[in-house]
Amino acid sequence: MGRMDCKMRKKVSCHVITYNQKDYIAQCIEGILMQQVDFPIEIIIGDDKSTDGTREILLQYAKDFPEIIKLNLREVRGTGIPGKENFVSTLEMCHGEYISLCDGDDYWTDPLKLQKQVDFLEKNKDYVLCFHQVKILQPAGTIVDDFITVVPENCETIETLARRGNYIHTPSVVFRNVLNGLPPEFEHAPIGDFFMYMMLAEHGKLHYLPEPMSVYRYGVGVYTGDSHLRNIKSNLKLFTVLLSYLKDDSIKKIILERQLRSITVLETFLQGEAKVFFFTKNQYARFFKFLKFNYNKPFKIFQKVYQKATK
Repeated sequence: MGRMDCKMRKKVSCHVITYNQKDYIAQCIEGILMQQVDFPIEIIIGDDKSTDGTREILLQYAKDFPEIIKLNLREVRGTGIPGKENFVSTLEMCHGEYISLCDGDDYWTDPLKLQKQVDFLEKNKDYVLCFHQVKILQPAGTIVDDFITVVPENCETIETLARRGNYIHTPSVVFRNVLNGLPPEFEHAPIGDFFMYMMLAEHGKLHYLPEPMSVYRYGVGVYTGDSHLRNIKSNLKLFTVLLSYLKDDSIKKIILERQLRSITVLETFLQGEAKVFFFTKNQYARFFKFLKFNYNKPFKIFQKVYQKATK
């Protein structure tokens, strides 16, 4: 991310990342190209070294729309969390006043989507992000109402986001380009979009439009099919990096409480799997004391949990 001369700067940078999505990427791009807006946009597409023909499709679109589409063609795949380096390097190319998000396997359905969201943010300067209802495309091809997330009534504050977790679908997001880079903790965040929403929520409120204007493709993402244990470990890692990043003690307290609950869930899961776990009653008390005196050292906490959970 960064800043450009105002004469050159687009109103919205449409951020798209893809990897081996040749069957979906054209639908994603067409959903952006059909937008009816009264401001200039750009489409920044990051390809994480696809080998299935996705890149050839991108090159043709860039040739057909050279004034709108810019490509980030990575020659080496990221070595960490899948897609993370592609996401970050593509985000750094987004210089618009606003940034929208859409993964290459999702797509927009309302040609007025961007206009509606930008209009709201233009009129309400105390809001930093606008998201909306989505439809879910199931593997069998059926499009249904969202059964993945429940948007709470008071969805606008960072307190609610911290307490309830991620209720924002990526292809529904438009936010102000206010983040001057990403902190080192972001590299380790297993759920990067939620981490970024938490960062944005420090700058303003979040607004929900109850209109389905995009489709989220269920069953093809990176984390689809993850085991319960892997999900628990992912949450623990997420809470750890958030505790390292956050400065507001009231928000850190919420995240710490969620981290402690995840530890209890981990204990219950491992006991249910008939594995030898590290918590007797006395050990649990000692570990809780350890957390109490090390709450401001989140990486130390994660190291402790990880070592014991993998013994």
